[in-house]
Amino acid sequence: MARDQTVILRRDRVRGADALGLADRLPGRQALAVQIALVTTAVAACAVLLAGLVSLGQIHQAAEREARDNLAADADLISAALGALEPGRPARNLRLTGMLRLFEQQGLNVVLVPASSERVLPVLSPAEAGAVRLGQDLSGVREVGGQRVIYEARPLQGGTGVLVYQEAEVAAAPQQEARRRLLLALLAGLAGAALVGVLLARRLARPLRRAARAAYRLSAGARDVRVEPEGPAEIAALADAMNRLGAALATSEDRQRQFLLSVSHELRTPLTAIRGYAEAMADGVLPAAEVAGTGQTMLAEAARLDRLVADLLDLARLGAQDFQLDIAEVDLAALVTAAAEVWRGRCEREGVRLRLELPGVPLRVDTDPTRVRQIIDGLAENALRVTPAGAPIVLAARADVTDAVVEVRDGGPGLTADDLAVAFERSALYERYRGVRRVGTGVGLALVAGLAERLGGSAHAGRAPEGGAAFSVRLPGPLR
Repeated sequence: MARDQTVILRRDRVRGADALGLADRLPGRQALAVQIALVTTAVAACAVLLAGLVSLGQIHQAAEREARDNLAADADLISAALGALEPGRPARNLRLTGMLRLFEQQGLNVVLVPASSERVLPVLSPAEAGAVRLGQDLSGVREVGGQRVIYEARPLQGGTGVLVYQEAEVAAAPQQEARRRLLLALLAGLAGAALVGVLLARRLARPLRRAARAAYRLSAGARDVRVEPEGPAEIAALADAMNRLGAALATSEDRQRQFLLSVSHELRTPLTAIRGYAEAMADGVLPAAEVAGTGQTMLAEAARLDRLVADLLDLARLGAQDFQLDIAEVDLAALVTAAAEVWRGRCEREGVRLRLELPGVPLRVDTDPTRVRQIIDGLAENALRVTPAGAPIVLAARADVTDAVVEVRDGGPGLTADDLAVAFERSALYERYRGVRRVGTGVGLALVAGLAERLGGSAHAGRAPEGGAAFSVRLPGPLR
């Protein structure tokens, strides 16, 4: 036996280890931390891309606007300088001063607009050149030979003028440094966002992984599992729920063990009696005069065993879809009367007074008479067990608004407020009063509550005017 328990314990530990492994790696599944990191990085990348596109466009517009403003200022400077030179000889004076070479070194193209319209000028159309000769300032952007060009034209004395133009790319060259810095800043932002995403993902996933490990340990049979609530409110609530689940499982399994112990005790008592009498009969040591009485005792103990096994089976089948119910029209008053005829003899043998409380008319409902009788018998047996000699047991039936009520009251020790709250929980009262008063297996009241629910009704526990407990079952109408 000890070896079997050791093998089972080792097997549970192996299962627990396997479960912990599964908590860390599930085939075909991606870790939450990785998903969060990927999502945050993708969001950051989209934000960086959008910010980069908007910023680059603004930088380009600002650079082009600044280049046009600078070109206009240079054109004004050149036209003012040319106007201050010796009249009639602007070209010679321009070459002498070296201004043309200086501006060419800056990437500017300076062209004089002559008084004659025969010469074809770059950038400007003949009409625009004529407008300059007439004293009009011009500025603009246009495509020349596949290149975007910005230009400024200013009139001079004597019907001449000056044209200053520059390729847009050359004018916008200073923006390359701004673009490079912007790109570095965006990459740094993306890297920082990715790092923050990874840290956030690990922070969020850590308590979830702990909760997953705890769940696998619970599934492997461990019941001392506790998870420290941490992280956001939802994750902390998950940890609290895991702790509550572990405590509930431990309580439930402890109740199951106690229930099995109580059932085993209840089964062993009649079996011991039957076995003892059977051995006495087999050995021939039982006097002939006692055979009949012994047989009656063995039959009673066998009936007790049969009733207990039937209750256990019914309790186990209550949740099944195929639980048998035979609905028919039933007179509850007549059903309670028939049950009282059976229980009257047992009450008399125990010195207990049985009393009926019934309406003066039939109490007809549609229900399963066999299951209702099973409820009445279960409540009557529970009452007879705790009712002392001389005290009453009352079997009652009545109509209550739209429902019918079957009730069993007793003059026993009764139940406390705490007892009433758990009266129909399996083996709850058995655990409280074992060794204090006569108790059953803890099956009866749980079976009553389950049967009442399957019949569409409900079971209730309270205090009886006779001084003991009152158990009632409400069954739905319509009453006839």
